[in-house]
Amino acid sequence: QVQLVESGGGLVQAGGSLRLSCAAAVGIFSINAMAWYRQAPGKQRELVAVITSGGSTNYVDSVKGRFTISRDNAKNTVYLQMNSLKPEDSAVYYCNADVLIRRDSHNYWGQGTQVTVSS
Repeated sequence: QVQLVESGGGLVQAGGSLRLSCAAAVGIFSINAMAWYRQAPGKQRELVAVITSGGSTNYVDSVKGRFTISRDNAKNTVYLQMNSLKPEDSAVYYCNADVLIRRDSHNYWGQGTQVTVSS
């Protein structure tokens, strides 16, 4: 059973910072890419940042220079450091992981954590 558990969301003023964490319980399996998505009310879920098992990263343009994704492979944990937060960053943030199970890649989601940025 693969589980992703997020933490670190909350309420912050514009210009502030938050750090999200996502711990993946994957047993004996390995994790390929890990990512953070977000979904604001009335909007589609969007990819915020992704990091490969080798550490390569990519970001949506709106967060470049403000957010940093990182991972600790030994702990199967991915982080999202969010600085200079803006009200438009408010959303439910979801962790996502591609887990390699018997040579097949399976995609899993966390339960989501709310981030609210006040103006």
